[in-house]
Amino acid sequence: MRVLCAFPEAMPSSNSRPPACLAPVALFLALLLHLSLSSQAGDRRPLPVDRAPGLKEKTLILLDVSTKNPVRTVNENFLSLQLDPSIIHDGWLDFLSSKRLVTLARGLSPAFLRFGGKRTDFLQFQNLRNPAKSRGGPGPDYYLKNYEDEPNNYRTMHGRAVNGSQLGKDYIQLKSLLQPIRIYSRASLYGPNIGRPRKNVITLLDGFMKVAGNTVDAVTWQHCYIDGRVVKVMDFLKTRLLDTLSDQIRKIQKVVNTYTPGKKIWLEGVVTTSAGGTNNLSDSYAAGFLWLNTLGMLANQGIDVVIRHSFFDHGYNHLVDQNFNPLPDYWLSLLYKRLIGPKVLAVHVAGLQRKPRPGRVLRDKLRIYAHCTNHHNHNYVRGSITLFIINLHRSRKKIKLAGTLRDKLVHQYLLQPYGQEGLKSKSVQLNGQPLVMVDDGTLPELKPRPLRAGRTLVIPPVTMGFYVVKNVNALACRYR
Repeated sequence: MRVLCAFPEAMPSSNSRPPACLAPVALFLALLLHLSLSSQAGDRRPLPVDRAPGLKEKTLILLDVSTKNPVRTVNENFLSLQLDPSIIHDGWLDFLSSKRLVTLARGLSPAFLRFGGKRTDFLQFQNLRNPAKSRGGPGPDYYLKNYEDEPNNYRTMHGRAVNGSQLGKDYIQLKSLLQPIRIYSRASLYGPNIGRPRKNVITLLDGFMKVAGNTVDAVTWQHCYIDGRVVKVMDFLKTRLLDTLSDQIRKIQKVVNTYTPGKKIWLEGVVTTSAGGTNNLSDSYAAGFLWLNTLGMLANQGIDVVIRHSFFDHGYNHLVDQNFNPLPDYWLSLLYKRLIGPKVLAVHVAGLQRKPRPGRVLRDKLRIYAHCTNHHNHNYVRGSITLFIINLHRSRKKIKLAGTLRDKLVHQYLLQPYGQEGLKSKSVQLNGQPLVMVDDGTLPELKPRPLRAGRTLVIPPVTMGFYVVKNVNALACRYR
């Protein structure tokens, strides 16, 4: 309450009448005294006050996307798959005759299919018609067998080590053996498929790139987020864990660009947890936060291809279980394939940044990525944009589309856990409807929820989703 009163500059005399405005002042003071006494008497209800604009309940995030030029363009087969040789050893090769599994695999096309993994190190290749063997010395099968997976771990697995220079020479020798063979003459060669880039691994990569950097078509490495012994579901929501991949990308890129600037880099094997995964966690909805963030971060930092280990297997990191039922990461991958194109766009956000405390790294729990919408998806015209958003907060977040995205129609594909298990669930729902196969030969229709133009996007707590902004006519997205 404000009281405005104009007082005369001076009182004419001591017996002059008081100004007329003193009456309302006295009334205001009496009211204030009454309120104070009421509070002392036990009325402790706080008076309503305006909240600071920085509080969570009032935070409105403004989001815009640069639509003129893409910041990156990744491979059309960016999200690709791996099959482990254990399917041969364990008698699962007949899965190829399963109509259901073929349907699930077709849903994730186009993609590269890598046949490899730990068991590959112990496979014996036989090619009786290999002409290279007639020239004396080992043939291509020798090099394929001996340098398949994580050469930095050879000492542990085989009792002997190999340095980067020798590994590079062997790759050069392998390529020289393959080129004269008609069926291999145009084959691509990828390597060295190192493990986590610690100091000794970076040394191996440096030696390899110095010798054979121009021999391989793409440089490859593998990444594992968590030790398989970790069993807490909240470990999958830690931003510090999500950000470990970004540091590894920079280390790999620094070495590669030193010797072969612009060389393609592939993440040729990514798993959420080691030792085959963690039962009831790495194949749950919660693991999807790591997987979707991996896809967004890799594309944003220019990694050309990521190969998911594994499409189908006995562990817990796969997309399809032993009964040929799709798991949460499969549905996440299917949505990604249907909606996301290879062109990456820059995201501009206001209202999200906070000032970091001294000595602390600020890690965002709301992660937003933007791509041109997949031009193979005929439900959307070229020029549309797809956002995918990860909300790790325990509260919902509101996002207002601004700039070029303002007042555009939006299709929402919100993916949430389905059932009583919450984040541990192995089933998911899309916009409130559970996702299940119609039959062995038919995937369900992925129906969006249309949002009216100009509506604020409300992202529920601990969820992830895709949002297609229609008819933006983005210049970066109009042409292939």
